[in-house]
Amino acid sequence: MARKKQSKEAKQKSKRDLSFAQPDINIGMVGHIDHGKTTLLYKLSGKWADTHSEELKRGITIRLGYANVEIMHCKNCDYYFTLSKKCPKCNSKAEIVRHVSFVDAPGHEMLMASMLGGAAIIDAAILVVAANEPFPQPQTKEHFLALSAKGVKHLIVVQNKIDLVDREKVIQNYLRIKEFLKNTPYENAPIIPISALQGANLHYLLKAIIGLPKPERDLNTKPLFFVVRSFDVNKPGTQLEHLSGAVLGGALKQGVLRVGDIIEIKPGLTIKHEKKHQQVIEYKTLKAKIIGLMSGNNKLDEALPYGSLAIQTSLDPSLGKSDNLAGCVVGLADSLPEITSTIKIKAKLFEKVVGAKQETKVEPLKVNEPLLLSVNTATTVGFVKNVKQISEHEALAELQLKIPIVPIKDTRIGIARNLQGHWRLIGYAELV
Repeated sequence: MARKKQSKEAKQKSKRDLSFAQPDINIGMVGHIDHGKTTLLYKLSGKWADTHSEELKRGITIRLGYANVEIMHCKNCDYYFTLSKKCPKCNSKAEIVRHVSFVDAPGHEMLMASMLGGAAIIDAAILVVAANEPFPQPQTKEHFLALSAKGVKHLIVVQNKIDLVDREKVIQNYLRIKEFLKNTPYENAPIIPISALQGANLHYLLKAIIGLPKPERDLNTKPLFFVVRSFDVNKPGTQLEHLSGAVLGGALKQGVLRVGDIIEIKPGLTIKHEKKHQQVIEYKTLKAKIIGLMSGNNKLDEALPYGSLAIQTSLDPSLGKSDNLAGCVVGLADSLPEITSTIKIKAKLFEKVVGAKQETKVEPLKVNEPLLLSVNTATTVGFVKNVKQISEHEALAELQLKIPIVPIKDTRIGIARNLQGHWRLIGYAELV
């Protein structure tokens, strides 16, 4: 009863929205490799999302990057900007009008599973398109379909690198984008020409972001948190009494979490051992206490289901090291469904396979074939045990999973097939 009462208070607090302590929306940065997603995020947030050493070396995003941004508005100039409390045009004091969380997804074709994991926690997306390259590029198409597959409703198209081409080519590129969006759920999405490198037209992009609707969330239901990253945040040589527990990064999709809550993490810890001369893998649910909650640099006593969050737990820090718990689901203790290694799905397949230079027809699902499944923020391989065709592009199928999942109602599952050594998105499914 006490928790239910607190949830109502949290709901009232969320309606007031006075503190901006938490972002109220997760926005994904998606698009083809080298089209400027990470540079744009840097210009908006002052943070390079590519912080992993291999990312810096190769110049691409490998893991999902995050940045929380406060959007400021100058009433005097009617100008939107970030990274300053005063207007860069007239030096007037500005006000915070929105706090948003950005997720920078990989654009490389080999990292489609990471991109799909990111799509599971975003409410809207910015599709970054380079004006100086032919449109659409293979991963532009694939990311576009991934947004549809994961049920992302709102899209802004950013036409980047306009400083590298003349006006005529910018217009040609714009018209191709408009034609591409026609007869899709994103037909009326705004298309905003910018130069991320030069910082040109970012005001118009921020104005479009202000117009994105705040996602509807249920605060009075059991909390559900999807883990995208996990960390050991302790520096080498930290004394035992000063160690911090494993940290989980991701998004709270519903409910409210509070410092002091006892949580469970599923599938949890992977345990490998031998049984009758065969290697057996088991999964142990982890339970922990929430020691701290963070939204960007803001410490929270309670977290509402908006934006990206970090949960500091009482777990041994080694359990969170190197994304060991990425893909897990977090809920209050003893509240999550049991994990399962067998699922039944209703699959809807696309007409064509995109992402490669040569587009091919999507063939029906086949018995015994392996499929890469993106379930919430987890990735697993499922082997088709049986399939019943409903129509040319729809089928009911039962799959045996290599890694178990937490079956959550109304989950959108991305389906990819291995074609010529690459996992290609071929459709999506719902649990039945």
